[in-house]
Parts: sequence; structure tokens; C-alpha cells
Amino acid sequence: MYLHRDHLAAFEAFVREYHRMRGEGRLQHIAGIALEGPLLASHGGTPAATVWAPTRHEWERLAALGPYGLVYTVVSPDAFSAASELTGQPGAQETGFEWIVPLLMAHGIRPALGHFTRADPAASAELVDEIVELAWQADWAGSGVRVVTDHLFNDMPLNIRHAFRTSRARAERDATIASYDLPSWTLDRMADIAGPVPAAIMRQAAAGRIGACINFDGEHVDLAIAARAVQLMGAENTMMMTDRCDSARLGGQGLHHIDDNGLWYQEDGIVAAGSVPLARQQANALSQGLTPTQIHSLVAGTAHRVFGISALRDLSLPTA
Repeated sequence: MYLHRDHLAAFEAFVREYHRMRGEGRLQHIAGIALEGPLLASHGGTPAATVWAPTRHEWERLAALGPYGLVYTVVSPDAFSAASELTGQPGAQETGFEWIVPLLMAHGIRPALGHFTRADPAASAELVDEIVELAWQADWAGSGVRVVTDHLFNDMPLNIRHAFRTSRARAERDATIASYDLPSWTLDRMADIAGPVPAAIMRQAAAGRIGACINFDGEHVDLAIAARAVQLMGAENTMMMTDRCDSARLGGQGLHHIDDNGLWYQEDGIVAAGSVPLARQQANALSQGLTPTQIHSLVAGTAHRVFGISALRDLSLPTA
């Protein structure tokens, strides 16, 4: 979900109502509520009006929703850097991750890392490690893994071309992917290959300290790159995510398609959402050589472990 600053009170009421209805057994298939933002250094496809730096009091109000079902909030590790869109906001000046992360941990809310700037990739990667360490050192009121991510490879500085979204780009795709020599990729070389930020995320995920999300729609990330990332991080540490939207309107903004792919775009040409259902993402993963067991982890097992959901249910998975 997105959150406009003026709607914080309404969001508090919404989360508490969710908690009440779930307690009545009416929302058993909705495991929790998540926010994309508001602490984003680069808004990307997120509506600009929902990107802001909460004050201490506003963070305390958000943190208090953890016991009611707020399970994570996306934050930019470089939100307080000079290159951030939030520079100069009062909330950015009176807070910091040394204070925010322990507060979230104490209420069972995970920071989800994403929406990076491209100004200083090495510094951004160091901030990833610092936030993960803060989370794992803090008192934790939840269960499962303490840090998750937004889309891996999206909205972060990269050394590679991670997606081929136009017909012109797809004409060069096979040669580009061949030049990357994906089978040779190793975790200890990822900083040089893909960049310091994805390398930091993948290394922390492989260590079990991050639950990493990646999109297998074939449009956010090339499928061969996505599959290789899963192999390096481990399917047990990776979640298949979707931001599928079935409406031409999201977060108060109008969206449109282009001829070359099924993504939804904002008016300024920035990708806002996808349109590929989860079943097709599973089939895409199978097409890249991942096994049904790995895919079960991607779509269910990892998420149950990361979010501390006790009851695993068998899912219907494609076999070809």
C-alpha cells in the first residue's frame, strides 16, 4: 500500500479494522499489510505524494501498528543521503536508521530495502549492511526474518542491463545475456558484475539475514538473470513477488500500457506495476530450469518462514 501523510489517521483505522476482521476469521488469506514507503530516496513508480520523511511522532504511530498486522515498510537505505529526494524535510533531519530500525524491530515490523539513488553505489551498499546489522542486533518482537527487500535489481544502481522491455532491446538480449556468462557468476564477484548494491543484498540473503523478493514476470527482470540470482541466494531465501495490477489506476494516478510489454506506466514513462499473474511467473521460473521444489519455496515456503507464518499449505504448481 501507499500512504499519503494526510491519510495517516485513516491508515491507522484501516490496519486496526484489518486486525479485527482477521481475528474473526474473515481474512485468513491476507497474512499482513505492507507499505511501499514513505521513506523513499527515489520514488520511482511510487506516487510522489506518498513519498515523505516521517517525524519521530509519525514513526511511532506507524510502529504501533505492528501488532495489528503491519509486517513491513519499504525504506531506502540512502534516504538520508545528500542525493535523496527527502533531503531538507524536517522528518529526515530529526530521525535516522539508528533510531528507526530498533523502533520498527520492537514492534515486529521489518524494513524492506529498495528505491535507491544512483549517486554512490558503494556507500548505498554499506548502508544495506548497516541496516541489516542494526536489525539483527535490535530487540525483535516478531518472528521470522527481520529484513526483506523490494524488487531485486529494480530501482537500484546496476552495472548490467537487467531487463529488455522494448522490441529494440529484445533484439540485443541474447547477445547481451551471453556476454554476461551467467554460469560463472558467484556471490563474491557480484559487486564487480552487477554492482555493490545487488551484491550486498544477495550476500545478506544467502546468509539468511534478508528475505529477498524478485519478480519473474520477465519484464521487471530478465528471466535468466532472475533464475541465476535465485540459484546464488538460495530459493529458501528468495520470494517470488508480483505487483500485478488489473486496473488502469493505482495510488491515485492514471496508468497506461505501451505496445512492447505488459507493464503499467505512469504519465512520465516510469514503470508503476506489472500485469502478469503468479501462475505465469511460476511457469516462467520452470522454463529457466528451476525445480518444482525450488518454486514451491519461491511462492510459499520462504514467505512462510520469513514472515513467521506457521501453517504451510500445498500450492498448485505448474509441471511444465
